[in-house]
Amino acid sequence: MTDLDPEDDKLVVLARGAAGRTDGARGAAVRDLDGRTYAAGAVSLAALELSALQAAVAAAVSSGARGLEAAALVGSSDQDAGIAAVRELSPDAVVLGARLDGSVEARW
Repeated sequence: MTDLDPEDDKLVVLARGAAGRTDGARGAAVRDLDGRTYAAGAVSLAALELSALQAAVAAAVSSGARGLEAAALVGSSDQDAGIAAVRELSPDAVVLGARLDGSVEARW
């Protein structure tokens, strides 16, 4: 997939950055209804485990986001457990799946 909207492209870039700052396997970013963005990598602690997308959604919600416009997940074409969190908050939000190189391969 190509020709992303500039705002969706920004989400992919932010998600790639989050992947690079963490373990490099996965990163995610979300955009809320006010246009604010939140990026995160996976959290793997003994007391807390979140996928990258779940962590990005949690960051948005804990910052007061009432809904999401879109999300991007990089690092795998597999659907992430965080998609359910995106759908709970905003059933119609677009979720982009991209490779670590930024090329989008899926749209959920």
